[in-house]
Amino acid sequence: MLYTEIPTQRPVTPLLDTIDHPQQLRSLGQSQLEQVADELRQYILYAAGQSGGHFGANLGVIELTVALHYCFNTPQDRLIWDVGHQAYPHKALTGRREQLVTIRAKDGLAAFPAREESVFDTFGVGHSSTAISAGLGMALARRYQKNPCEVVAIIGDGAMTAGMAFEAMNDAVAHNADLMVVLNDNDMSISCSTGGFAKHLAAIWESGQSVSIDDDGQAYVQSHPEWTYNSRLHSAATDAADNLFKAIGFDYFGPFDGHDVQQLVQVFNALKKRKGPRLIHIYTVKGKGFAPAEADQIKYHAIGKLNAVAAKTAAPKYSDVFGQWLCDEAAQDDRLLAITPAMCEGSGMVKFAKQYPERFFDVAIAEQHAVTLAAGMACEGLKPVVAIYSTFLQRGYDQLIHDVALQNLDVTFGIDRAGLVGEDGPTHAGAYDYAFMRTVPNMVIMAPKDENECRQMMHTAYLYPGPAAVRYPRGTGYGVEIQQKMTALEIGKAEVVARFNDQYDECITVLAFGSRVNASVEAAQQLAKQHETGVCVVNMRFVKPLDEQLISELADSTALFVTVEEHAVMAGAGSAVNEYLAKAQIVKPVLNLGLDDSFMHQAAHAQMLKQAGLDAQGIENAVNQAWLRHIQAV
Repeated sequence: MLYTEIPTQRPVTPLLDTIDHPQQLRSLGQSQLEQVADELRQYILYAAGQSGGHFGANLGVIELTVALHYCFNTPQDRLIWDVGHQAYPHKALTGRREQLVTIRAKDGLAAFPAREESVFDTFGVGHSSTAISAGLGMALARRYQKNPCEVVAIIGDGAMTAGMAFEAMNDAVAHNADLMVVLNDNDMSISCSTGGFAKHLAAIWESGQSVSIDDDGQAYVQSHPEWTYNSRLHSAATDAADNLFKAIGFDYFGPFDGHDVQQLVQVFNALKKRKGPRLIHIYTVKGKGFAPAEADQIKYHAIGKLNAVAAKTAAPKYSDVFGQWLCDEAAQDDRLLAITPAMCEGSGMVKFAKQYPERFFDVAIAEQHAVTLAAGMACEGLKPVVAIYSTFLQRGYDQLIHDVALQNLDVTFGIDRAGLVGEDGPTHAGAYDYAFMRTVPNMVIMAPKDENECRQMMHTAYLYPGPAAVRYPRGTGYGVEIQQKMTALEIGKAEVVARFNDQYDECITVLAFGSRVNASVEAAQQLAKQHETGVCVVNMRFVKPLDEQLISELADSTALFVTVEEHAVMAGAGSAVNEYLAKAQIVKPVLNLGLDDSFMHQAAHAQMLKQAGLDAQGIENAVNQAWLRHIQAV
């Protein structure tokens, strides 16, 4: 059925309610599966409306999920969901149906498959393009243990653009592994799929033929001249006979209608009779069954809670600040080119892409390529800007070192979603970028305290003739006035933003980085009321190079240094301060505040900050304890 509204009341799902384990699904007659799929779609619509979160991708795999759990003996057989934002139906069919309304909330279900949450979640995911590698590892391990099982990796066409997926497929053929790969082709990642691979899939569809399989597991070619490929960007660019998957060495089957649960069951049951690497190509519609999502697949990639109260703020998102800066900088320098690995909307680049299409490069989910592409552009005298999430830059770390920094190339990085990211949880947290970047020679690293400083820092990074990064948080700023005139900051210079109780000779000096500056000022105000000592707050601005001169000057009057960052304490910005103090032989007590050595589970961003002790109250409490210890020691 096609639905037009997200239900606010739990739908009546009598057949679905009997399924708390896939074995109960497998006890049903095959003719009942369409009803299960329809009830599951209604329930996913309801649950997503209650919890918010990923939406379109889950609606697109309803029939596929039902067929997989019906045909395979899960959890003994292994299902690996690539990326994982399409795993809500999987969770609903594996004993977590009623908990689905808690997904992404504190103490609720994880946003993605998580091994600690269920035996049915065979591999923890969140980043794309890992399923085939993980599935191959499982298949080879079970072969070695002489305890084989069916292993099925489900990967989207957007995730197939990453080199890791093809590395795994190449290796699977080398080992003749018993591995099934289901390619869920919906012509989308978050935005529309791009590139030669998407064109190749279009060519396969437009051939009007499919490789089908009979009940005995024998392949045969079937003609489907009525098919049309639902593509907005591609036309047939290759001969469909030149099938990439077959050329690699996979047995190829499809394309099949991914919303025909009966056909999927027949195909999966037949393919279990074959061995070796097999790829099943299915076509699905992102947002299937919900008319608004089918009509606007980008908008409905994810949704907010239906009952959420909109925040009353005029403050722009940091991604919008970045996007406006990008347009403004490009208007005055035609050497600027912009690159994103499939994050045009999330990184605030839609306006730039429309204004400067010849200067915009969406390279699909290929972070390593994005970084080295920028390096190549810089070699020709251009000034590339790479917009990338902190968690995804981790995937391009070798390229950052070897291809950009080692050659000291002029590449600017706008690093979004730095720090904690709330409901998406640990897979998407940007908790390690200070650490992995500040150890790299030639890098300049900045962190803004607010949205205006973000704009000025991006300009500063762009003018710097080498690799420079600005890392900024998810969400909105503080509503400060954004100066349209772009003014470069002096490299490596911090600023004192607040002083309290100046009448005292000694003080607590808080060295705050990026998003924690304002909370540190708020905490400092309270500390100054409680203690007979001065309190000074510094907006450090630069993680690398540090303002060593200012730290040295402040050390004379400082009784306690405090560093505050929304980043892992280990090897973070506070560690950089510690290293300088040790090098300069400045002996002062130091309190490093940040994220501890653990992965934080999902919750609202404010809840996570409170849990980590990085909100104003947490900073105040930690400094209070440290100051009392200092007083007792002297």
